[in-house]
Amino acid sequence: MAAPVPTPGAAKPSRIPTDGRLAPFDHGPGGRIVFGNGAVQKIGDCAVACGASRILVVTDPGIVRAGHVDKVRSHLLGRVSEVCVFDRTRENPDTDCVDDCLAVAREFRPDLIVGLGGGSAMDTGKGCNFLLTNGGRMSDYWGVGKARLPMLPFIAIPTTSGTGSECQSAALIADADSRMKMACLDPKALPRVAILDPELTLSQPARVTACAGIDAIAHAVETSVCSRRTALSMMYSREAFRFLADGFPRVLANPSDIEARGRMLLGSALAGSAIEASMLGAAHAAANPLTARCHVVHGVAVGLMLPHVVRFNSVDPEIRRAYAELAMAGGLATSKDSIEDSVDGLVAGLEQFLGLAGLPTRLGEAGVDLDLIPAFATEAEQQWTARFNPREIVATDFMRLYHAAS
Repeated sequence: MAAPVPTPGAAKPSRIPTDGRLAPFDHGPGGRIVFGNGAVQKIGDCAVACGASRILVVTDPGIVRAGHVDKVRSHLLGRVSEVCVFDRTRENPDTDCVDDCLAVAREFRPDLIVGLGGGSAMDTGKGCNFLLTNGGRMSDYWGVGKARLPMLPFIAIPTTSGTGSECQSAALIADADSRMKMACLDPKALPRVAILDPELTLSQPARVTACAGIDAIAHAVETSVCSRRTALSMMYSREAFRFLADGFPRVLANPSDIEARGRMLLGSALAGSAIEASMLGAAHAAANPLTARCHVVHGVAVGLMLPHVVRFNSVDPEIRRAYAELAMAGGLATSKDSIEDSVDGLVAGLEQFLGLAGLPTRLGEAGVDLDLIPAFATEAEQQWTARFNPREIVATDFMRLYHAAS
């Protein structure tokens, strides 16, 4: 299982030793991963292996229109007794969305849940799983290991290469009133199976491909340096970044490049495994208020803040070395480059990715009200991922980061 994460308000974790010692960790094997073109055809076998006969598929209207729901249903029928579809998942799902899904689940009484789509569908399905099996409200599970009873087996089928939720035990659900994102983590919520089929990502609109890809890249970068990183998590981070840095420009240039889409999908999953084994940092903490207050798409928000966070963190010599190693893994630097030049190469590469994707690189371009920067900074400091940034960061630091990005 992932290293335990403090609940909101808990003491900050200690920083990783900078003298070369290995940080301890306790990380069990994750779920089964089925990867390859046409892998979705194995959904029936996977469901039967889980002992399931009544399947609830949690998805969204766009996935229905793309034909993916019909494809999944066709591979399930004949192998299970009944399939029910909840297709009202919304972007950045909140507690109301989970409650809607729960009402359907209670009536249908599934013995397995499938999350089909992007991170929102998988988070909604996981949230429903918490409440269906353990009762209560989503806020009851905010934190780590709050589910007392077993949960239903969960199969994740991502159709985007972004969140890596298919390899994580967390459901990220916003409170419908406060809009505060609640991270509800429990080993019982980890998908039993993740089916990674690159062909399912071909239906993504170009902007979704871009935003999701930047999010996955940010996951690889942040997990590589966060305070809970370990030798294992860094292995995931670097391999994820290697796949993503190669695949992202290729898939932007040629959306039908199935090999590049496979690299993106696998890189996203590996970055998700890195999050599960470690955590995220200040770029995600800075991004969340932009999404909550100004409705900036998450991938855009985290992408435009990330280069500034890298510069902020690289003041620390140990973190600077970690960034340099990541840059080399992604082909943005070579062993002949100095550490400083390698970090510069990483920052330049991240900015280039945004440019290739046609995404905003400044807050103003993203429609952010710059007068709200003080409020953003206060909220960013309170975000739980800020606790895991490798360099301690407070509201005044976030103010500087927002101004640098404005």
